[in-house]
Amino acid sequence: MHNKKRKKIELLAPGGNLEKLKYAFKYGADAVYVGVPDFSLRVRINNFTPEVLREAVTYAQKKKKKIYVTLNIYAHNRQLEEIKKHLKFLKSLEIDGVIVSDPGIIRLVKKYLPKTEIHLSTQANATNWQAVKFWAEQGVKRVVLAREVTLAEIREIKKNVPEMELEYFVHGAMCMSYSGRCILSKWMTGRSANLGDCSQPCRWDYKKTGRVYETSIEEGMKKIPIDLEEDRHGTYFFNSYDLNLLKHVDELIEAGIDSLKIEGRAKSVYYVAVVVRAYRKVLDAIKEKAPKTKIKRIIATQSKELNQLTSRGYTAGFLLGGEPEHNVSNLKFGTDKKFVGEVEDAKGRLNSVRVHNEVFMRDKLEAINPGRTFSVRIKKIYNYKKEEVSEAHGGHEKRYVFEFDKVLPAGTLIRKKLTK
Repeated sequence: MHNKKRKKIELLAPGGNLEKLKYAFKYGADAVYVGVPDFSLRVRINNFTPEVLREAVTYAQKKKKKIYVTLNIYAHNRQLEEIKKHLKFLKSLEIDGVIVSDPGIIRLVKKYLPKTEIHLSTQANATNWQAVKFWAEQGVKRVVLAREVTLAEIREIKKNVPEMELEYFVHGAMCMSYSGRCILSKWMTGRSANLGDCSQPCRWDYKKTGRVYETSIEEGMKKIPIDLEEDRHGTYFFNSYDLNLLKHVDELIEAGIDSLKIEGRAKSVYYVAVVVRAYRKVLDAIKEKAPKTKIKRIIATQSKELNQLTSRGYTAGFLLGGEPEHNVSNLKFGTDKKFVGEVEDAKGRLNSVRVHNEVFMRDKLEAINPGRTFSVRIKKIYNYKKEEVSEAHGGHEKRYVFEFDKVLPAGTLIRKKLTK
């Protein structure tokens, strides 16, 4: 096994904002990846500023966790000066690495951050050991392999370039294009995926008139002549299932992967917590050399938890050598439970809760913490005026106070069972 002499396997989670970063660490992540909007392939739903980034780094250091900063756009000349300024700012922080895809930006990182680890983004499409060897010669410390790389190929890459750390996506949305290098968004909406502003045309519905497919976009109707089949809902011919490799963690470790990466900087704190916890529990069981029967039980339990999250359905992607399935009917899965709130603190018998979705006294609730999921019952609800009420609603900054049948620690997430 390649892993015999290596340190523990890293679990790397998305840090979409400071709150999500904190949940990622609380629920078991060893490291997070974050980035400011202009340079990180996450222009939207991203409130990281240099000040917030500094706060995130300080928090990670206190928790003795790692933080990697994404600089993985494909830059044009006009962006180089701003990138230089950003690198000078990053030098004032003690970050653990930068994630880069553009060779030009790699040159700038070497100049302005000479002591910082360089991780090659999956956007650079490293799919073979010669490419990985090339990047090693350029001073790259870790390669985030393309999603198209198979398990057998991972083994061969590690065998030929054992000094290179390898990172691999194990969970989250799949791009229909080659490891994210897509031109559809730029072509159809003028928003470039390679500059972090993807409009996700692969997720839209397309309706057919003769040989012409039409889809409604921001600028109006776009007509695309192409031969495809559809049902009464249209067609979702680009729409991939989501990646889920929970059952293959041990194989990935054996093949030589050093870091397991979770996609989802734009997802909710609920998603981050549940996914990170699932992979943490499996990794810990493998690390402790638990019996295979116990590991299988943990995988089964955590797979049920992952199935509670709204998804497009799950696939093993390219890992086992096949082609990923496509969700051409745009089905949504895992919608029988709904995330409703997060516990912020506990005082006596009461919990202060940030409510995200409506909660009623009659609701059957489940609490989620880093250790387990368990049922809780509401005894009383108080609004921000300290008045007893029968329901709570989100969409504002006020906090409700709940008395449950048990006091919940801060950082606990709450979901309810949906009635049919």
